[in-house]
Amino acid sequence: MLMFAEYKFLYLLILIPIILVGYGILRYMRGKRVKALGDEALVRELMPSASRAKGWVRISFFCLGLMFLIIGLARPQTGARLAERKTKGAEILVALDVSNSMLAQDYSPNRLERAKLAIARLTDKLQEDRIGLVIFAGTSFVQLPVTTDYISAKMFLGSIDTGSIPVQGTAIGDAIRLCTKSFSAQSEKSRVIVVISDGEDHEADAVESAKQAAELGIKVYTIGVGSAEGQPIPMDGGLLKDRNGEIVVTRLNEQMLRDIARAGGGAYIHAGNEEFGLNPIIDDIRRMEDEEFGSMVFEEYDDEFMYFLGAALLCFVIEILIGRRKPRRKLFEV
Repeated sequence: MLMFAEYKFLYLLILIPIILVGYGILRYMRGKRVKALGDEALVRELMPSASRAKGWVRISFFCLGLMFLIIGLARPQTGARLAERKTKGAEILVALDVSNSMLAQDYSPNRLERAKLAIARLTDKLQEDRIGLVIFAGTSFVQLPVTTDYISAKMFLGSIDTGSIPVQGTAIGDAIRLCTKSFSAQSEKSRVIVVISDGEDHEADAVESAKQAAELGIKVYTIGVGSAEGQPIPMDGGLLKDRNGEIVVTRLNEQMLRDIARAGGGAYIHAGNEEFGLNPIIDDIRRMEDEEFGSMVFEEYDDEFMYFLGAALLCFVIEILIGRRKPRRKLFEV
C-alpha cells in the first residue's frame, strides 16, 4: 500500500507537461529564426556541432528528474500494518436541529450556522474523546457515526443545511432515541447527548426519551438557540408565512429544553452570541470517568522518499553530462 504524507506536492506534477510544451514552442520559434537567416541546410553546415536531438534528450531527463523530486517531496510511504490503538475519553453525540426555524437570524448569520461554528470549535477542544453527529427535523439521521477523526467531523458539518432532512418539523424525542442507539458497543459509562435546538418540539415524547436515556447511564444536555421574543424565518428571498398569509415567528421554547435536560440528568444552557454554551458541557465531561476505547488504525509506515530523491539526482546529473553539442569524434571512428 502506497500513501503520500505530503500529497499536496503532487499538484506540482502539472509543471512537467507545461515545461515540455513550452520547450517545444521554443524550439519551433528558434527553427523559424534559423530559416530566416538563409538556406537551412547551409546554416546547419555552418553549425556542425549543434545537436537537435540532445535538446529533447536533456529536457526529457530534466522532466524525469523533476517528477522524481516532486514524488520524493510528497513523502511516499509503504509497509503500513493494521494495529489496535487504545484511547481514553468520552463519547459525545450532538443532535443538531436543522428545521427551517433554525434559519432565524437572532444569531449571526443565523441559528444553524452559529450552531455549526460552535460544534466545529468543540472538535478543536477534544483530545481523545469520540464525537458523532445526528441531524433532525421531522425525522432523524446519523450524519456521522462516533469517531475520533475530527477532520472528517468538520467536513460532514460543513455540508449540513435545512435541506439535509426532507421532512420538516422538530422531533427531538426521535433524535434522542437515535442517539441512544448510535453509541459504540464499547461505550458504557461516559456517554453524553447534546441537543442543540430552539425547542419547538412538534412531538410529545422528548422528555420521556431523555428519561429513558438517563436510565441507560446517558446524560442529556440541551442548548437553547433563539430568543423569547422570536424572529421571522427567511425563506426563498422573503419571509416564511403560514396558510393564512401571516408571517411565521419562531420563538425559543426554554421550558421544553429545561424539562428534557432535567429528565436526562444533564443541564440546560441558553446559547449566547459570544459563549454558545458548549464550554460548561465540556467541563462536565472532563469530570466524568474516562472510558477506554480500542480501534484499529494503520501505523508504522516506512518512508521511501530517499529512493525518489536519489533517482532525481541521477537524472539531473545525466542531463548535465549530456551537454548541448555533438561529440567532436565518433566513438569507433578510424
